[in-house]
Amino acid sequence: MDEPPAGPDEAGGRAQAGERDIDAATRTRMRRTVLLVAGLNLSYFGVEVVVALAIGSVALLADSVDFLEDTAVNLLIALALGWSLRARARTGKVMAAVILLPALAAAWQAIVKVADPVAPQPVPLILAAGGAVVVNAACALILLRVRHHGGSMTRAAWLAARNDVAVDLAIVAMGLVTAWTASGWPDIVLGAAIIVLNLTAAKEVWEVAEEERLAAKALAGEEFD
Repeated sequence: MDEPPAGPDEAGGRAQAGERDIDAATRTRMRRTVLLVAGLNLSYFGVEVVVALAIGSVALLADSVDFLEDTAVNLLIALALGWSLRARARTGKVMAAVILLPALAAAWQAIVKVADPVAPQPVPLILAAGGAVVVNAACALILLRVRHHGGSMTRAAWLAARNDVAVDLAIVAMGLVTAWTASGWPDIVLGAAIIVLNLTAAKEVWEVAEEERLAAKALAGEEFD
């Protein structure tokens, strides 16, 4: 039988206890690791956005949002090692909005492209997606060293990087299908699926931030809204 979800008091206590259980050296190593991963994700977000807009790929633009989401998650982990629950909650909600905006832009591009499903250029599409495979695989390997430290969010970041490799390989395969069929529909369909995943990710980041806001109120002895 599953345990009942932790209340704000228990969640706040666990958050503080988890931070106390990590020694200073491990905390420093974790912060450097997740900041490196955040930097890699943010850098490749820029690469994919430029390529996606240049070739008109919905799937690639949607995948770039995933890099932005991973940037947000890893920054939240770094902040969790030193910031208060209240500050992390505010930052988390800002990051959720940052993820949501480009995801909505990708959704709009998908809607527009349905009326004129021109196929994106397959070669730059495949090259950009191949680069994404390399970056996500590198991030997964980097996070492998710290996935058992820092609680569920650190493990979630590692799992996300690992699973993103499969998504990027799907984009590579879609690029090959596009080269064979000269159709824009494979790009639209895969892009729509990735957009749904991105919207779910933004919602999850918001929910984590809301849990930390409630935990901060509980620890401060404030009344709930």
